[in-house]
Amino acid sequence: MLAGNQRILKRIFDIVVTLVILPIVVFPLFIILVTVTISTGKNGLFVQNRVGYRGELFRLYKIRTLRGSGHKDAIEIHQSETTFGRWLRINKLDELPQVFNVLIGNMSWVGPRPDIPGYADKLEGEDRIILSVKPGITGPATLKYKNEDKILLTLDNPLEYNDTVIWPDKVAINKLYVEHWSFRKDVYYLIASLFNINKTRL
Repeated sequence: MLAGNQRILKRIFDIVVTLVILPIVVFPLFIILVTVTISTGKNGLFVQNRVGYRGELFRLYKIRTLRGSGHKDAIEIHQSETTFGRWLRINKLDELPQVFNVLIGNMSWVGPRPDIPGYADKLEGEDRIILSVKPGITGPATLKYKNEDKILLTLDNPLEYNDTVIWPDKVAINKLYVEHWSFRKDVYYLIASLFNINKTRL
C-alpha cells in the first residue's frame, strides 16, 4: 500500500502530466466529439459510473463509440460500433476525455483500470488492496490485455472467459502493482503505453 509521501508524489505527477498534455488534446478532442455527435446522433461524450478509489463510484468520461448504450459484452460492442468508433477504440482515442478525470482527481494516469460495478467492488480480503489506489488510464494489466477485445471476439463464451481467466489475472497483476509501487514504474508504464511497448514489467 502506498505511503502518504508516495501518494503525494503520484498526484503531483498526474497533475504535471495532465497540464502538459491538456493543451495538446483539447482541440482534437473537440473535433472528435463533434464528429461522433453527428455520426451517432447522440452526445459524443459518454458518461458511465465506474468503481474507483475505496470502491466508491465515480463518473468516467469516454467518447461514444456505440450506436446504442448500456453494458455490452465484446461481441455486442463489436456489432454496435460505428466505423469511426471502432477506429477510436483501436487507437484508444475514446479514452481522451479521461484526462479530465485525472485532473479532477478521481483517476490517475497509471493504475488498475476502473471497472463497471460487479467486479472491483466485489473484491474481498487482500485483493481489496487494489482499491487503495485511484484507477488509472493505463497500467501493467492494461498493457498486457491491450488486445482483450480481439481475444474475446474469438470465443464462444467471452463473459465466462473474462470472469474465470482474464479478470483473476488482472487482479493478480494489479495487486503486485500496488504492493511494489514505484514512481519509476509509473513513468515506465505511461511511456510504454504512449509508444506501444509490449514489455509490461520492469
